[in-house]
Amino acid sequence: MQKGAILVLSGPSGAGKSTIISAASDEIGEYYFSISTTTRASRQGEEDGVDYFFVTKEAFEEDIKAGNFLEYAEVHGNYYGTSLKPVRESLNEGKLVIFDIDVQGHRLVRAKMNDITTSVFITPPTLEALETRLRARCTDDESVIVNRITNAKSEIKAVGEYDFTIINDTVDEAAKLFVIVAKAARLKQSEEEEEKFVRQWLKNN
Repeated sequence: MQKGAILVLSGPSGAGKSTIISAASDEIGEYYFSISTTTRASRQGEEDGVDYFFVTKEAFEEDIKAGNFLEYAEVHGNYYGTSLKPVRESLNEGKLVIFDIDVQGHRLVRAKMNDITTSVFITPPTLEALETRLRARCTDDESVIVNRITNAKSEIKAVGEYDFTIINDTVDEAAKLFVIVAKAARLKQSEEEEEKFVRQWLKNN
């Protein structure tokens, strides 16, 4: 059985992260795409337990106190977080656990599970290209687009904190690179695994 690993994706809204995962899905082995829990209202077409787990602010804050989140953050006045239970189950089943989280969330995951975590920052080639994509989606009003562009200017400064960067110019090329990164993530050894290997390697000497 393949061993479980964590792959964190970050990048501006509109960078094409979901599209890249979809294009690469047949080649990256069994994976669990971590679904965030959020206090924001569901949008048209979104399903609870598919797109997000939608909960009340009170329920979310109770889970924070109970330590049930791997990471959480408050963004645009709403909480977003990652429940630990499905992550643990998926790792035990040997799956690649994929997170789509922001820069702040990446730092928290690194602090808690660094030795089995690989990370990649996905971005369009330029800020101008990002703005074009956001406007082409026709799903957000002007204030939301402006806010996303402002956030992107801040997020790009953290690119050096990631193991890899994928510039999403064309989906096909970006998906090929993503497959390579996903396979590399599974090869990463935890400190415990490295120590065990060294002990076994030296056993007959």
